[in-house]
Amino acid sequence: MSIPFVDRHIGIDADARQLMLDALGYASLDALMDAAVPSAIRQTAPLRSLPAPATEAEALAELRALAAHNRVRRSMIGQGYYGTVTPAVIQRNVLENPSWYTAYTPYQPEISQGRLEALLNFQTMVSELAGLHTANASMLDEATAVVEGMLLARRASGSASNVFLVDSDIFAQTRAVLDGRAEAVGLELQYLPLAETDPAELPEAFGVFVQYPAASGRVWDPSAVIARVKSQGGLAIVAADLLALTLITSPGELGADVAVGTTQRFGVPMGFGGPHAGYLAVREGLERQMPGRLVGVSKDADGRPAYRLTLQTREQHIRRDKATSNICTAQVLLAVMASMFGVYHGPDGLRRIAEGVHAQAAGFAARLNAAGIEVAHADFFDTLEVRVPGRAAEIVETARERDLLLWQVDSDTVRFSFDEVTAASGIGFSRATDGLAADLAAVFGLSDGFGVSLTPHLPEGLRRASEYMTHPVFHVHRSETAMMRYLKRLADRDYALDRGMIPLGSCTMKLNAATEMAAVTWPEFSALHPFAPLDDVQGSLVMIGHLETWLSELTGYDAVSLQPNAGSQGELAGLLAIRGYHRSRGDVHRTVCLIPSSAHGTNAASAVLAGMRVVVIATTETGDVDLADLRAKIAEHRDELAALMITYPSTHGVYEHEVMQVTAAVHEAGGQVYIDGANLNALLGYARYGDIGGDVSHLNLHKTFCIPHGGGGPGVGPVAAKAHLAEFLPGHPLAQMHQHPPFDHTTGHAGTVEHRGAPVSAAPYGSASILPISWAYARMMGAEGLTDATANAVLAANYVALRLRDHYPVLYAGENGLVAHECILDLRPLKEATGIGNDDVAKRLMDYGFHAPTMSFPVAGTLMIEPTESEDLAELERFIQAMIAIRLEADAVAAGEWPADDNPLVNAPHTAESVIAGEWQHAYSRELAVYPSAGDRTAKYWPPVRRVDQAYGDRNLVCACPPIEAFA
Repeated sequence: MSIPFVDRHIGIDADARQLMLDALGYASLDALMDAAVPSAIRQTAPLRSLPAPATEAEALAELRALAAHNRVRRSMIGQGYYGTVTPAVIQRNVLENPSWYTAYTPYQPEISQGRLEALLNFQTMVSELAGLHTANASMLDEATAVVEGMLLARRASGSASNVFLVDSDIFAQTRAVLDGRAEAVGLELQYLPLAETDPAELPEAFGVFVQYPAASGRVWDPSAVIARVKSQGGLAIVAADLLALTLITSPGELGADVAVGTTQRFGVPMGFGGPHAGYLAVREGLERQMPGRLVGVSKDADGRPAYRLTLQTREQHIRRDKATSNICTAQVLLAVMASMFGVYHGPDGLRRIAEGVHAQAAGFAARLNAAGIEVAHADFFDTLEVRVPGRAAEIVETARERDLLLWQVDSDTVRFSFDEVTAASGIGFSRATDGLAADLAAVFGLSDGFGVSLTPHLPEGLRRASEYMTHPVFHVHRSETAMMRYLKRLADRDYALDRGMIPLGSCTMKLNAATEMAAVTWPEFSALHPFAPLDDVQGSLVMIGHLETWLSELTGYDAVSLQPNAGSQGELAGLLAIRGYHRSRGDVHRTVCLIPSSAHGTNAASAVLAGMRVVVIATTETGDVDLADLRAKIAEHRDELAALMITYPSTHGVYEHEVMQVTAAVHEAGGQVYIDGANLNALLGYARYGDIGGDVSHLNLHKTFCIPHGGGGPGVGPVAAKAHLAEFLPGHPLAQMHQHPPFDHTTGHAGTVEHRGAPVSAAPYGSASILPISWAYARMMGAEGLTDATANAVLAANYVALRLRDHYPVLYAGENGLVAHECILDLRPLKEATGIGNDDVAKRLMDYGFHAPTMSFPVAGTLMIEPTESEDLAELERFIQAMIAIRLEADAVAAGEWPADDNPLVNAPHTAESVIAGEWQHAYSRELAVYPSAGDRTAKYWPPVRRVDQAYGDRNLVCACPPIEAFA
């Protein structure tokens, strides 16, 4: 490559950099960083674990070499993860399309209508398959969705019991996550074989959980169990396989209050465990108890239907420690893929896939029965549990020799699942030559293959008769042409990073380079089952070992777990590690968590879910932690102090100079320090959390390390800790190995640390299929490149702050008047002087061709701007000029040039239709409405709807696809 990757990633070239430094009054980037970053926290030791930066070609070649050490066999392991066929039109136009994967969370609905429609399709598909009133816009995975269902039941139940009943026929990974989460909040789990239990003998409980079909494959009717628990005031949660629900009675029809699960088998590769879109649906009346995000239908300023996030949007920032969940995100990109799988196949296509899968399972069950081999259950959907006394290990090994992966339950039992991939193998059409049929039969000592059976092995009373997915969107996109155009039409209704800068503070919307993304769809990474044998996943484990080692050194910690599949889960894992450490020392009374008032709302919610009590610490006028209040709260809660959670640089975008005093005060009182890594992009290469007093941190790979936001997910939130906390990091009972790092490149062997904490994600290594993105970023940047990225991000933020401070006050700054990687503009004086608020500015920026900065966080009435290192000076100047022009427009309103209720700001954004249709009756011109700047008019972005009425959407809750007539 003619130019090093670091210069491709960093948008500011040498000439622009010098111009910006001159404006700020610094001779060099080093001088700027010396003035910005407190000398007391500066790291001095060089970073040695990262190799010299690779070129793009070299990085891809190394990834290919790692991939070659993975072996993708034909997986029939099942256990919640199944082979699926991603339609090429969805892979190319969604998963590999930056219009979808570089979009941000749809907090600005006017420029997010495409992904909001896709998510509404998701909600409609899930709710109708589940037979329940409302589904949310996705969860992180199935296991955590089960936990959220349990917590919802605890909130909504009328029962005084502390008991939650769980069917013992549950996936092992779900049980492990459920156990850990229930223990942390003091809930009692009772496991029972519910299919064999008399409902009249069930103890009183606030809820019950049923796996449907069961982990063993069994399909049975849990309606009597559900009715019994509900009669005593409890709620029923059912984890249901969506593909099976095309053939069997829905949870809602069985009486369930909540349905949870995963949409992985709807076109989303297994990916060694993720990312996948979990789901959660509820009966009518529970909508306001739901965790996560919910898309609703409202109307815009012209009365046209418009989509928006509703109810739960950013609830953590409002309710904090009273929030229903710490999950503030979703798995949007994967939910879009799953919803489009439903759109493309439609209800009939999904049913045909399910029928093919079931027919294969039924055919092989018949063959086994005929040979005298016991199949445990007569009724099943896709999974067979087979009794082979004393031979289970031998059969699983024989299958491996034929490149088939089966699941060993115990020494006498083997379990395996058919899926869309096996159904596409042609079984039943060429019995003599079909490879899978012959191999599977041979594994069990059968002389020939097997065919499909059209005789259903489903209970007569559980065969689905109700309709689902009746909306036209699931019926009109059968051709690839139609599907391609639908996906393009939706993408055009969105604003993503491929259109222009997304200057969101706290969210680090930097470039996700194409080379970094390349390996995500390689089958060696994407087609691995998360519980595949150790020998089959060597390449992934080496890559994970590299990442754990690099992240440890970059942050100054001793151990890293990549398991958390979101920042919120990383927070929880870190706090659970602190909890485990205190309890191991007998300090069970240490339950108080100190959190600054400016902290991200998930901090408080995570603390509560880790069994802690939140005590709020004040912040000063400069945005720093109030040391006097901190010391007072430490003195008050000294014997109970478990932890302090802080963000560094601060949530206000400032390097706090007293951070070492803060961490020392907590340690002196016996507490642990949790440093939220959301703002690591301002620190990497210049200081390390472990060196400034941190005991544990979560990192946001979807921020600092380039994993795309995907419209609001996926993310990866690894947790890093000092040695004394390492053993309490999340482990996993089904992990291929328990040592960390799984490969230590300095010794050539596995590490010696074992993580023994409760798992926080369903898969041992979380969202493993997207880890090659961060690996490639770090590998191509190297230590110096990562350091340069930090410095250029700080330069860009300070340049924007300098250029705008005469027009909008910059609310916080550190010593020398400098900010970190983001700055907060105070729009409250503008509101007072002109009547124009931050919402008006945000919407008007859409007319200028920009996504708005972060609104009203961490201070109401402000905008937080983070330009990142990826933007070039021309784009920074385009944004600066837009903000200056908007200020002048606001001043014109104050001067009386336009009425307060009819001006370009309060009417923004302007759609094409709004300036073309009808007579123009506004006090400003059409041209000013839609072409407010002198830029390239051919590049105009047209918002698809006018300003969305948020209050109307909350009052009139509609969370499924509206009829076509609504758009007439």
